Amino acid sequence: MQQTALITGASSGIGKAFAKLCAMQGWDVVLVSRNEDKLRTVAQSLNVQCTIMPCDLSKPGSPAALCKELENSGVQVGILINCAGFGSHGPFASLDLEKELNMIDLNVRAVIALTGLLLPKMIERGSGRILNVASTAAFEPGPFMATYFASKAAVLSFSEALWAETRGTGVSVTCLCPGPTNTKFDERADLENSELFSKKLASPEVVALIGMRALLAGKRIQIVGFKNQCMVLLAKILPRRLVLAGSTVLLKK
Repeated sequence: MQQTALITGASSGIGKAFAKLCAMQGWDVVLVSRNEDKLRTVAQSLNVQCTIMPCDLSKPGSPAALCKELENSGVQVGILINCAGFGSHGPFASLDLEKELNMIDLNVRAVIALTGLLLPKMIERGSGRILNVASTAAFEPGPFMATYFASKAAVLSFSEALWAETRGTGVSVTCLCPGPTNTKFDERADLENSELFSKKLASPEVVALIGMRALLAGKRIQIVGFKNQCMVLLAKILPRRLVLAGSTVLLKK
């Protein structure tokens, strides 16, 4: 049967790069994002069957409505790539609480919802692959980006647990952890002038390629880049107080 990949956040950045890689695999794709015009542009650049589904996944009922529509259309999703997400910057007490909760809804709730809706059917078929995009932020606390870092820690923990649960089922769950990447993320999060985004950034195409290889291999975690792997290792072995101090320097503007 022809494989179909569902990619969230597919209108730009890492999600868009994943859409192109999925098409190169010969998979049909379901492209999900809020921006219908950008989704159409991405779809027109691919030479496979594309279904575009403009959708705000931060709204609690959206993942279920999305999956129901696909089921009614006879689309069977064999690969799920959760890329949609955003961040914010500033002291938590000064940030818009509604936006912070909206971030949790998109970064965490939507990931869990889509996984919960599609994973049982994958296990029943005995095949399927899921990739959740977290971040190197998942491995440490992030002063001035407290909610974002916490959301990615949740995605990492959730993904690792499912990797263990699905072993032997024919389904794999992979967590991709890139560092700062050359997308519009820093602009939306008001991080353009931060130390974190002052160095050379990875391209979304490279991040997606590394992620695709990890997905196909069924890896548990894939940290993007040797430098980021070293940073994650340091975060694990250094005293938490020093990790917090380093994070504060990187994230404070």
